[in-house]
Amino acid sequence: MPAPQFPPLKNDLILRAARGEKTERAPVWIMRQAGRYLPEFREVRKSHEFFEVCRTPALAKEITLQPIRRYTGLIDASIIFSDILVIPQAMGMEVLMNPGPHFPEPLETPADVEKLTKVVDVNKELGYVFEAITQTRVALDGEVPLIGFVGAPWTLFAYMIEGGGSKTFQKAKTWIFKYPEESKALLMRIADVCVDFLVGQVKAGAQLLQIFDSWAGELSPHDFGIFSLPTLVHISTNVRSKLAAENIPVPPMTLFAKGANYALASLADSAGYDTLGLDWQVDPAEARRVTGGKVALQGNMDPNLLYGGRDAIESAVKRMCASFAVDGGPKAWIANLGHGITPGVDPEDVRWFFECVRKYSARS
Repeated sequence: MPAPQFPPLKNDLILRAARGEKTERAPVWIMRQAGRYLPEFREVRKSHEFFEVCRTPALAKEITLQPIRRYTGLIDASIIFSDILVIPQAMGMEVLMNPGPHFPEPLETPADVEKLTKVVDVNKELGYVFEAITQTRVALDGEVPLIGFVGAPWTLFAYMIEGGGSKTFQKAKTWIFKYPEESKALLMRIADVCVDFLVGQVKAGAQLLQIFDSWAGELSPHDFGIFSLPTLVHISTNVRSKLAAENIPVPPMTLFAKGANYALASLADSAGYDTLGLDWQVDPAEARRVTGGKVALQGNMDPNLLYGGRDAIESAVKRMCASFAVDGGPKAWIANLGHGITPGVDPEDVRWFFECVRKYSARS
């Protein structure tokens, strides 16, 4: 099947930053930028269930484009509207969204792994995401690049066992401590599906990739090294090798391991990612120091600052830009929040955030 043809890209700022280049200003986007804080998103959701939107390419495209339209000229990337939990769905698990994720039948013991689909055909199970990516790339008309993404194996594993979000992760941690070998086997099985899914997203038109390890910080440094890091390396290594085998250029890859700031140095050394995302609990200058310029950085304003008013947002952005700056300007830095935007934020305060990044990152 021939690769789809897309309009030429007009803004490659984020691609250059992700590859480690010094840029004239910091490119900017925000995690969950196509979401519930936008009234136009809520309007679509009035008549469509969450996963219905994910599985309907035309709707996923529309929601992906909403922030690009609203903030045209201020935002440097789009991210396909989907969800990390499409992977467990593809593996045969039921996932509901009401309003948060809920698994009616989570994995309770290693014997339950037998219920999962043995071999996942991502084209069959997740082809709707690929179609949404292709449609969105065309509709973007080259205005900004399109990001594809996946949840990291540890984060997906935790959801699949906890049955949803958790404060203690008691069930998932019981697995890794009581059944370490079975846990590692399941984690790697999830990682293989992630690899195929990411490769398919690139073939469909994704120009950057991001891996979200949202629960990385729930693991100790020791356990992160055993139960998360090997799968993250597996993903970066195998996505690169599979694309290279088909002579497909490998896009920049970002890893966001929230809460695992203790691992930044080792991730920069050996995980195989071009960019590391930062949460708000690490100082950008310290992150620069420990990563030694080996990777680009992305982040990292506290999302709740968007509730603090224009003065607080401007002050925080100015401080963030100064802290990330190297030699008088942005070098290999992508401006973002330290986690996803939350639903109650005023869209005009988001606009102000974007405007402040453009102003202060160009002058830092």
